[in-house]
Amino acid sequence: MDRGPIAEIDLEAIAHNFRIAKKITGNRPIIAVVKADAYGHGAIEASRRLVKEGASYLAVAYAAEAVALRQANIKTPLIVLFDKYDMNNYFKYKLIPVIHDIKTARAFSKEAKKRKQGIDVHIKADTGMGRLGFNIDDLDKNINAIMKMDFLTVTGLMSHFSDADLSDRSYALIQLDRFNKLKNTMIKKGLKHLLSHIANSAAVMSLPESHPDAIRPGLMLYGYSPMQPSALSSQLSALSSQLKPAMTVKTKILSLRKLRKGSPVSYGRTFITSRDSLIAVLPVGYADGYSRAFSNNSDVLVRGRRSPVVGRVCMDTTMVDVTDARGVIEGEDVVLLGRQKADAITASELARKAGTIPYEILTSFGNKSRKVYTHDS
Repeated sequence: MDRGPIAEIDLEAIAHNFRIAKKITGNRPIIAVVKADAYGHGAIEASRRLVKEGASYLAVAYAAEAVALRQANIKTPLIVLFDKYDMNNYFKYKLIPVIHDIKTARAFSKEAKKRKQGIDVHIKADTGMGRLGFNIDDLDKNINAIMKMDFLTVTGLMSHFSDADLSDRSYALIQLDRFNKLKNTMIKKGLKHLLSHIANSAAVMSLPESHPDAIRPGLMLYGYSPMQPSALSSQLSALSSQLKPAMTVKTKILSLRKLRKGSPVSYGRTFITSRDSLIAVLPVGYADGYSRAFSNNSDVLVRGRRSPVVGRVCMDTTMVDVTDARGVIEGEDVVLLGRQKADAITASELARKAGTIPYEILTSFGNKSRKVYTHDS
């Protein structure tokens, strides 16, 4: 058998979520974030569908991700958020680099001049994330220098909220104020047609003042709100409930074992059966993206009902108590993530149990699973 689970990706769900973002922001350009293999959903297929729905730009983390999209004949403008190396690809494939420092700006200008080929760039301002970008105190003089560089055209300004879920809205507003002041300064310098973008998924959903030019959604395109349910107003809760998770992760029962009451299960004997039990062995483990944190701490869906993970998750296998799943057989489908009949296990639920965030759940499963694509929800 092939290793690992199968991730079923619903492209219609991605399209549905894009339409929600589009409805929220009207006719503003949408920069669809497809980095990290579209958050594990498959960058090429997801990008094709997002472009079909009207994405104005696609954003990736590194140039190699953009090259893969170009080689798949995706012609939409591509913004590369972090990478500054292998400049040949930027010119060969007409990629848009994000400039984080003056040294990188000079390097692109030098290469562009050598090729006699102009290049559009976006400027990254650090408004409070502390990761990458021009310090706001130095940006004014650096913009003056960049505007004088040969073959370089500044077409965009971006920044990043430090709270991805906007849990600290007051700080987000401070960042937004800094960003808007920088934008106004750049416009006064003659950059009249600047595309400014700072709004992540949380800001798209809850901070309308943060998307005057364009929005840059990521997680919401794949069916999840980055905001904690406790922080949602009734309006935002209703909006979040409209999002459709696009990934379902499945495996099959490898083996069924009848264990007597008092039998240990898995490493360390952290689970002892309290009754005569039917234990299903699943052919997935932490090597396949199913976190060891789910040991004795999560459920899977079998025949539409929850069955608990028992014992420690192993490298290659996971054990589940299916005693109450009547008539279960070997080879039967098991849902690790997603809906089966009336119940669903979400990435948000798994993230809470693993002490992480939905982003990590989706990318872990997506990177380790074999993907198949569907077009109908």
